[in-house]
Amino acid sequence: MPTAADLLVDCLDAEGVEYVFGLPGEEIEELLFSLRDSPIEFVPTRHEQGAAFMADVHGRLTGDAGVCLATLGPGATNLITGVADAQLDKSPLVAITGQGGRERLHKESHQALDVVRVFEPVVEWNAQITDPEIVPESVRKAFKLAEYEKPGATHLEFPEDVAREGIDAEPIAVRDQVRRPDPDDESVERAAALIADAERPIVLAGNGAVRTRAADSIRALVDRLEIPVVATYMGKGAISDRDPASLMTLDSGPNDEAARAIERADCVVAVGYDIAEHDPEGWNPDLEKAIVHVDAEPAEVYRHYNPDVEIVADVGAALGAIDDRLSSDACSLWCRELHDRLLESATEPPDEDDPITVRNALPLLRDAMADEDVLVSDVGSHKMAIAQSFPAYEPNTCVISNGLASMGIAVPGALAADLAVDANVVAGTGDGGFLMNAAEIETATRLGCGFTIVVFNDDDYGLISEQQVAHRGEHAGTTLSNPDLVGFAESFGIEARRPRTWEEVERAFSEAIPSDELTLIELRLED
Repeated sequence: MPTAADLLVDCLDAEGVEYVFGLPGEEIEELLFSLRDSPIEFVPTRHEQGAAFMADVHGRLTGDAGVCLATLGPGATNLITGVADAQLDKSPLVAITGQGGRERLHKESHQALDVVRVFEPVVEWNAQITDPEIVPESVRKAFKLAEYEKPGATHLEFPEDVAREGIDAEPIAVRDQVRRPDPDDESVERAAALIADAERPIVLAGNGAVRTRAADSIRALVDRLEIPVVATYMGKGAISDRDPASLMTLDSGPNDEAARAIERADCVVAVGYDIAEHDPEGWNPDLEKAIVHVDAEPAEVYRHYNPDVEIVADVGAALGAIDDRLSSDACSLWCRELHDRLLESATEPPDEDDPITVRNALPLLRDAMADEDVLVSDVGSHKMAIAQSFPAYEPNTCVISNGLASMGIAVPGALAADLAVDANVVAGTGDGGFLMNAAEIETATRLGCGFTIVVFNDDDYGLISEQQVAHRGEHAGTTLSNPDLVGFAESFGIEARRPRTWEEVERAFSEAIPSDELTLIELRLED
């Protein structure tokens, strides 16, 4: 008779799962053999955090929940950072952890923790599967809640004795995802009136603008009305940065010119914006702006983000309804010259004698990548440069974690991206974040992945150093020493380069990124 583990894997298959990322363990033995005999590929990773980051980025790029798997105790707790990252970045993810047999959970026992309680603060929903009969409902609920807007993480705990029990049952059929309602006419009319009355309206495109696939609706509205758009870090690509309406991201420009532009705006149309992405106090310090909130959920209650109108509906439908209510002369590109300056600054290549810095390297990186290629950024000072100065031309082509903002995501995230998209992939990372999950290079080579890892190396936790110097004039506790990163990469059997001139950097990018090879490029940063 099939086991509960077989049934759970059948349920994963019914959900369309292709990969399960994780580490093996004694308490998930039954599940591992069920996966072996299924169409789903189990990907053994080198650390559970890497597995969770892979599931996180898979979910963000595809819209379908990524799945990560770990055993009990330390396996489960090692997943937490990546699961929490998915939750705060609104990426659909389902985590599955093993557990000891129910006969020993009432007392202290080896590696046993109350994992359901541990996960409680960082997931949408989680539960222990206490009986084989509830497997189909539990899996269907985990995926439905993970993928429903706003998406996030869910968790299932699977005790080993339950996994071994016999059960003859079928998965619950997967239906179309629940669609958010169309916007109500009264809210749309009020929003259109606010925008029409404004002298300097602006669209603030957040994570949800990309996540809900509303980019086409934003672009249609912008093309007709000529209203400027500024994005959060996670909203990059909602509008092409080539579009004259784009002001790139909130902090773009040599002196945060985009931030000053939104400060000048008198009406902000916030599309798919979460205040966790960027504190609204920075752009609405005096509480003077009219705000239109367009999202799948009501706005968080916050003094500096108290919208005049909230349209809680399907985001694309809401934007289309607003567009229908406004005349083509209702807005104007009141800061077009700023766009030209921002794009020119972001795409101008470095001079031969310019120092090797992240910002100077980004124009060459952008030039080597096609519009649809994907850059997965780690977290650190390089993330700030990428967010502010790397133009994005299509949605979901610049993946930045800015909810939990966890270091270590780039290499495992790029691996997941390489499996998920038909485009070239680049992992942009600092030396600190790189070495946190660099072992996943072995996982990538085992899978035959081909992407480019660019390591910006300053032997320091650079972002923290910058902040300390700004506060105190010096830094402490941030200096690192690193191995020979080229030799380290080559030990995995992959290509590695350390270009020292801009000509060598340009050649390294142009040769590595379009290739199908896994390559590491180390850029030694200069002051």
